Amino acid sequence: MIDPDRLNATATAMVAAGKGLLAADESTSTIGRRFDAIGLASTEETRRDWRELLFGTREAMASYISGVILFDETIRQSAADGTPLVRMIEEAGSIPGIKVDRGAKPLALAEGESVTEGLDGLRERLAEYRGLGARFAKWRAVIDVGRAGDRRIPSALAIEANAHALARYAALCQDEGLVPIVEPEVLMDGDHDIDRCEEVTGETLGAVFAELCRHRVLLEGMVLKPNMVVPGKQRRTAPPEEIAEATIRCFRRFVPAAVPGIVFLSGGQDEVEATANLDAMNRSGEPLPWALSFSYGRALQQSALQAWGGRADRVDAGRRVFHHRARMNGLAQRGAWRTELESGEG
Repeated sequence: MIDPDRLNATATAMVAAGKGLLAADESTSTIGRRFDAIGLASTEETRRDWRELLFGTREAMASYISGVILFDETIRQSAADGTPLVRMIEEAGSIPGIKVDRGAKPLALAEGESVTEGLDGLRERLAEYRGLGARFAKWRAVIDVGRAGDRRIPSALAIEANAHALARYAALCQDEGLVPIVEPEVLMDGDHDIDRCEEVTGETLGAVFAELCRHRVLLEGMVLKPNMVVPGKQRRTAPPEEIAEATIRCFRRFVPAAVPGIVFLSGGQDEVEATANLDAMNRSGEPLPWALSFSYGRALQQSALQAWGGRADRVDAGRRVFHHRARMNGLAQRGAWRTELESGEG
């Protein structure tokens, strides 16, 4: 028997006012590419040092970060002084979580499309992660927009396959006492306009929530992590007000009011762009049934990573930058961010 009150309490805490999630769940290959960009070798020790820098930024974690999505390696690691990283997160008042999918793989008989794998053995892994301190989990589905040969994508097959996998994952999470973050990401890659993004996002969300309901997932005990409605990268970007209007319109149509909150992924937007778009949604003045927050990886980390550069004497510099980005997004979650704050003028 699931505990609806406990699941709802955790989900609600994950979207608390002025806070959002730090997505520190980069795979070893992904974080390796980010370290390559600053000339730092990716080793278990350097990866630990970077995560310790983030989780040890106590004021930022306590004030602006409601939870942290971890990778399998990280949830098992300890800081240099032997303190488990999970305990560091908890002591800062944040909630530990874990990425559990095994990545997107080619979808059979659907050229150019993918489905996320990882359901085999998932119940046992969820039980183990719960024992390691996780209170929520995350599963990402990837929806491509464009063409594959003479076909327009995404196909109904790809949307339905990913929606089904997300629902099975979410049901297993709740059965094991974890809040599922449901992440259907319509990719920014391509030359599609904002209207096409809204169309595909709506189709995807409609299919996802139909499957969630079919699998008896408690909507009050989950968090949605979607893309914002934005033009493809090969198009000129839209102003924050247009993105906010399209995103809110789409989500009003397809996201049930029972969901406690929506934590947007940055999806390739730069740091300030992701903050400005979130702020525009929260200052729109429309009464909304769910909290709108953030679950950013690169948009919270990139500048801090560059400031640190893997040097022990630059840890404080990295933490100052991370604190700044966390604060900016905490303000955006309240609709209180201003451009001049980025330069310290406000």
